[in-house]
Amino acid sequence: MMDGMETSGVLDRLRQVAVARSDLAATSIEQLESALAELRGVRSWVDASEAALVSEIARRSSFPESTISAASRGSLVEASKTIDRARTLDAAPVFAGALDRGTVTSGHVDQLTRAGVSLNESQRAELLDRCEELLPVAEAATVEQWGRRVRDEARRLAAETEMDRLERQRRATSLRTWVDGEGMWNFRGKFDPVTGVKIAARLDSAVEALFAEQAPPTCPSDPVEKQHHLRALALSRLLDESGVSRKPGRSEFVVVIDAGGAAASDDAGSRAPSVDWPIPVEVPWRVLAELAGDAEVHAVVVRNGVVLYAPGSLDLGRTTRVANRAQRRALRGLYATCAIPGCSTHYDRCNLHHIVWWRHGGATDLDNLLPLCSHHHHKVHDDGWQLSLGPDRELTIELPDGRVMTTGPPNRRAA
Repeated sequence: MMDGMETSGVLDRLRQVAVARSDLAATSIEQLESALAELRGVRSWVDASEAALVSEIARRSSFPESTISAASRGSLVEASKTIDRARTLDAAPVFAGALDRGTVTSGHVDQLTRAGVSLNESQRAELLDRCEELLPVAEAATVEQWGRRVRDEARRLAAETEMDRLERQRRATSLRTWVDGEGMWNFRGKFDPVTGVKIAARLDSAVEALFAEQAPPTCPSDPVEKQHHLRALALSRLLDESGVSRKPGRSEFVVVIDAGGAAASDDAGSRAPSVDWPIPVEVPWRVLAELAGDAEVHAVVVRNGVVLYAPGSLDLGRTTRVANRAQRRALRGLYATCAIPGCSTHYDRCNLHHIVWWRHGGATDLDNLLPLCSHHHHKVHDDGWQLSLGPDRELTIELPDGRVMTTGPPNRRAA
């Protein structure tokens, strides 16, 4: 990935640092400053080399966070951040070369990564496409100055395209139907985020109303396929209006209040409750406000991985295998994404997994449920991953090769 600084150049810089350290008292301030600058260049080269190695590990490994954290003796969260940096450098090779040469630091790269988090895929691609133009700005700026500049650039991209993007998505809304060789009707559609969240809310409401007590015997055993099956049945019942309320489903806004954050920090920003939007992408504020006017608003209070309050029935025991909306809402207060560290799949695209499997007698209780994306759900059910939760929902992952990884309590603010 990087060709900037030859090994001999790294060694030359290290020699200058070693000479300065050998007799600090006799070294002039100018020589100390020069040695410090050389050391920064070496550190950038090391960070660039680390990113190259991490990128290759991430390409080959099914759970790179575990491999990287074990090798570096760091946490899974730190490993995830290193992977994010490597992916940014893969997408912005001009910054990769600059880091290798030492003209920017890993802090500059991390600011670029963070600036892209709030953007959608096309906006992020546009930001990265501008990196060649922006690189001289980064090379001449401190990390803080560059962070402000690149955040301003990201906000400009988002502000310019939000409404245009929504209108384009509405124009692209479509629904295609066809009959396959077995006579099965197939439906494939795409909807703008606002319409889509309303449809999903209606389907989820119908699934809960129809199958809360017992799933039909036609359900597949695979938990992901089961959810797809139940949604299809719910759609069919909605169309013939049998056994389902005609009241339209309403989207939800969840206000998450972190009681632990208020007590543990003097930072006023950390005490403010967060609001979980029902749409996992950016939409114009006025559109979001219109959606909120017809939405259900619920408060969830959490502290250190524990749900202190959430409305609805949170412990269903063995009465049903399917988690209800109240349980999904409560866990939304703890997780913004899949629970596996480093996975960025949005919470709304996850299934609630039984830690103690249903077939093994596990209950559909809040303490036994964990949001997993489809990929990691299959890792558990098909590839032998073993998961367990501690008292504050510390997650322990046992891999088939014997490695064991443990995380701290979930932190949706850090996601």
